[in-house]
Amino acid sequence: MKVYFLGTGTSQGIPVIGSKHPVCLSLDPKDRRLRVSVWIHSDDYSFVIDCGPDFRQQMLTSKCLKIDAILFTHEHADHTAGLDDIRPFNFIHGDIPVFAHERVIENIKQRFGYIFKTINRYPGAPGVIINQVINNQTFKLGKKVIVPINVMHGDLQTFGFRIDDFAYLTDVKTIDSAEVAKLSGLKVLVVNALRQEEHQTHFNLQEALEFVNLVRPEKAYFTHISHHMGFHDEVQQQLPPNVFLAYDNLEITI
Repeated sequence: MKVYFLGTGTSQGIPVIGSKHPVCLSLDPKDRRLRVSVWIHSDDYSFVIDCGPDFRQQMLTSKCLKIDAILFTHEHADHTAGLDDIRPFNFIHGDIPVFAHERVIENIKQRFGYIFKTINRYPGAPGVIINQVINNQTFKLGKKVIVPINVMHGDLQTFGFRIDDFAYLTDVKTIDSAEVAKLSGLKVLVVNALRQEEHQTHFNLQEALEFVNLVRPEKAYFTHISHHMGFHDEVQQQLPPNVFLAYDNLEITI
């Protein structure tokens, strides 16, 4: 199984429009971050977690030619706003299954109402097959069993997902012990680490490190990173040997 980091940035991306922050002016490609998403694939399957406003660019850069499903963590625009750009995949492969919390499904139906029209539906509209994700209920994508992980993004519920010995959690601030138990024995954990300073709805760097110490994966990668975290290479030097800042277009094999 391969995990390709399509984007590792926060909701504004890096560089931020109009910002003169030193990280936004950096020439290091690891300091340039699109909105957060991953592509998980092998010879037998190909799916993405979240589909944000940079989706088209991410698909072209990664050379992804097919997606079998989209898993949504939650409804915020930086995780869902690229849904219209699945159309080229639809034209070649047909409707794409999407998996999300019931609340997220209803939000998408409101924001992308033209996708779900049954009368006078525009023939070029994206095509999706809706699947509801329910906590404590696994589901399958091909031969892969997906375990939803229920977490809190401030006051908003979001889903992380475990696939085999890999887990992906973004937009996390708190998580119950019962959900932490679902993360035992991981080879790789991906989790958000927004910045150095505390934040009301995201792990900061210290909280993310404490979470890694709690879960004890073999390796951990941080994502959903803002420019306030600092320069990639400088922050990486401060991290334990098994913890890494992810960056756009990094691909790992599990």
